[in-house]
Amino acid sequence: MSKIFIISGPSGAGEDSVIEGLKKNLAIKKIVTTTTRKIRQGEAHGKDYYFVSKENFEKGIKDNNFFEWAKEYNNNLYGVTHKEINRVKNSNKIGIWKIEYKGVIYAKKVMPEILAIMINAPEEILIKRIKSRSSVSDKFIKERMEYNKEWIKNKDVYDYEITNEENKLEETIQKVTTIINNNLK
Repeated sequence: MSKIFIISGPSGAGEDSVIEGLKKNLAIKKIVTTTTRKIRQGEAHGKDYYFVSKENFEKGIKDNNFFEWAKEYNNNLYGVTHKEINRVKNSNKIGIWKIEYKGVIYAKKVMPEILAIMINAPEEILIKRIKSRSSVSDKFIKERMEYNKEWIKNKDVYDYEITNEENKLEETIQKVTTIINNNLK
């Protein structure tokens, strides 16, 4: 049995909010993804992501440092290193891994015992949440919604799907907590 759980979902589903909420209920350690995308206001290197140059990421690929990696919709590279997986595995805490659906597909092939929980929401709520983050263009929202369709096409790779309805975050967190606790027994 794995003590690592994947939390995954399309843009605007609320995975980060769910993960934050899990910290109140469980002793968790987040697996930190490495990315080539620019750091956003409020993010911290080593907490939200490991931010690296494209050259360093590509060197890590060549050196086989990544457990999994992918090029995403925004042409940035995202991946998790073997070192990061081992850091969390050796922590005696529950590992929480936020990852894109492509990474879930790969992770389930390599570690079939890992449980993947998809956080989802109705499309109109996803759009509302994306718009609320910052001033985003209609083109950006359209691109995100197109990409989100790929999550739905691949949702059979997940072990569980939880709908994070508007104003029901605490209920969503409780459902995910219950799934994790039931699978640790």
